[in-house]
Amino acid sequence: MKIKKRYYLQKKKLKKVIKELGEYSDLIPVKSKVEMLEVEPYPLLLVNGEPHILLIEDKPFPTLKAALSIELKSKKVVVDMGAVKFIVNGADVMSPGIVNVSDNLKKDDIVVIVDEKHHKPLSIGIALIDGEDMIKNNDGKAIKNIHYIGDPIWEIEP
Repeated sequence: MKIKKRYYLQKKKLKKVIKELGEYSDLIPVKSKVEMLEVEPYPLLLVNGEPHILLIEDKPFPTLKAALSIELKSKKVVVDMGAVKFIVNGADVMSPGIVNVSDNLKKDDIVVIVDEKHHKPLSIGIALIDGEDMIKNNDGKAIKNIHYIGDPIWEIEP
């Protein structure tokens, strides 16, 4: 992962990010050091050196490391155990591997993919189709995988 720029976030921008995080605003504790990492494909926010927030189309969303430390209330997609090894290697999520989806999941929503056995976050993706269609379809891609366990974002050390 090549870092284009790295700098501390200004207070004004930090307040905006905290507001946009909403229910996840606890990820940025008071008096924490927040740095912006400009990397491809999505910029990251480091909170006290830990990669905790992805900026997807300028909208903040918790990374997987952050997701493991909090209770995620966002839209979830549950996949069967056969799909896990592919997803954690960066593959997009295919409709046949999807077991369940959150209510009102729409195309272009940012979702957390969890396994059906432990309900642990495996990856974060962008829905390519509506949730109903994910369950109905027997073939085709349902979610574009943008961040998964073991990827360069996951490997960032504080």
